[in-house]
Amino acid sequence: MVTGAAGFIGFHLSIRLLEIGDKVIGVDNLNDYYDVNLKKARLAILQNYNDFSFIEMDIANREDMEYLFRQKINNQPNELSKPNSLNKSEQAYDIVVHLAAQAGVRYSLENPHAYVDSNLVGFVNILEGCRHGKVKHLVFASSSSVYGANTLMPFSVHHNIDHPVSLYAATKKANELMAHAYASLYEIPCTGLRFFTVYGPWGRPDMALFLFTKAILEGESIDVYNHGKMKRDFTYIDDIIEGIIRVMDKIPQPDPRWRGDSPDPGTSFAPYKIYNIGNNNPVDLMEFINVLENCLGKKAKKNFLPIQPGDVPATYADVDDLMKDVGFKPDTTIERGIGKFVEWYKEYYNIYND
Repeated sequence: MVTGAAGFIGFHLSIRLLEIGDKVIGVDNLNDYYDVNLKKARLAILQNYNDFSFIEMDIANREDMEYLFRQKINNQPNELSKPNSLNKSEQAYDIVVHLAAQAGVRYSLENPHAYVDSNLVGFVNILEGCRHGKVKHLVFASSSSVYGANTLMPFSVHHNIDHPVSLYAATKKANELMAHAYASLYEIPCTGLRFFTVYGPWGRPDMALFLFTKAILEGESIDVYNHGKMKRDFTYIDDIIEGIIRVMDKIPQPDPRWRGDSPDPGTSFAPYKIYNIGNNNPVDLMEFINVLENCLGKKAKKNFLPIQPGDVPATYADVDDLMKDVGFKPDTTIERGIGKFVEWYKEYYNIYND
């Protein structure tokens, strides 16, 4: 099961899984946080695969989620098998990759309840489904936002993360804590992935690259926060997907070295693990914009603004654990990644150079 299958990361992950021969049940509520047509366009591609089934469902709906985890899915869009067709001791899903969430730092200032409904209530429903559905491995999306007010770089999964600076970050930290509780109580293997500024084709329209590209091509100014003095560990979508795929097969085991008198936040006595997936190479925001300008062949009009509430000036991922455990380190350059995004953007929106 892939939740958030019509979303940016869920779409790319589902395609990759289907192409390597897995059966995928995609779950998404197709909400209007951003352009629903983009989500439907992603979904239309996924539905070309015979081994993909789609269920339109809100993970915050407890009754629907309980039902979903009890059922085997027919290979037909939007269909659940007949009630009670699955024995309670039988597994409906081998692995659940939970990517559905209310995303965005700034939007959490406007609509906090959306984050409680999706990221907290929805996540409990996922955990309960995995518990009763005897799921072998839950892989869930966390975020680099959890590092909050931390300034020790690079950010390590072994650092304390007790000082979030946005509600979004707080809900993601809560997900990690909730997953750990279930791993401890019910021995559900859980792996949390802290993604660092994901970008690439089919990306989210509320993210900087999408917003900048649209504005530059339309001759509008772009908002550059903290007067451009920002660094981000921009991570290309293909690297994110490769990391997820490898981690899915790495079922966490209790760490015998873990000690309660000196607790390590990155591991546990329970079957629980956290990884960063980031490029391990922070890039200045102004350099990022310069590369985009070069790819577009057009200069941006820049509107320099103060840093926004909930934002942090820099992110930088320590990926040592990812390399050690699954032998992978993201390495796509922003020149290549932004170039690929611009190619997709122009094709998707039928934009042709003069």
